[in-house]
Amino acid sequence: MISVYKLKPKFQQLLMPILTFLHRKKVTANQITIGSIALSLVIAVLFWYADRMPMLFLALPIGLLFRMGFNALDGMMARLFDQTSKKGEVLNEVGDIVSDVLIFFPLLKFHPERLYLVVGFIVLSVINEFCGLIGKVVANDRRYDGPMGKSDRALLLGVYGILSLLHVSITALSGYIFAVLCLLLALSSITRLRKALVIHE
Repeated sequence: MISVYKLKPKFQQLLMPILTFLHRKKVTANQITIGSIALSLVIAVLFWYADRMPMLFLALPIGLLFRMGFNALDGMMARLFDQTSKKGEVLNEVGDIVSDVLIFFPLLKFHPERLYLVVGFIVLSVINEFCGLIGKVVANDRRYDGPMGKSDRALLLGVYGILSLLHVSITALSGYIFAVLCLLLALSSITRLRKALVIHE
């Protein structure tokens, strides 16, 4: 399936100089993960108040780009510098889910007309990550299959931020948009489960 996640190797190559710098400064993978969670909270707060100051919508494209960088760097740091641990894995997975919920939560404020669909989108995002983890449990293979994986959701929310800054409203189409996103998340979750089971067999 098409997914922004497939661009991850190229993105990681661009981050290598930053990774080397952080390692020299004794920054650990877990510290980067914690930084990512803290950044997500800041993005969520800025997003929540963006209706009062539209420039805050820039927190989405800019903040989410940095968050994607943090998410790539913590894994790279752990693998390349022998910092992998059960604690780090738990922190990374739980942190990603908590961060997603925090960042998506303001959508409930901006789209009350589609409350149930937005809630569905948030819940299905959590389920999608859980389905990815199932692959780790049954086949020792964490699944990231799209469509609508973590990177895809970050990209779309970044675009949403830019459109909102430009006063381009999606309200008239929000029902269709969130319905499609929910369907894509369901498809992604099914794909992750199916591939995990195939590998396990």
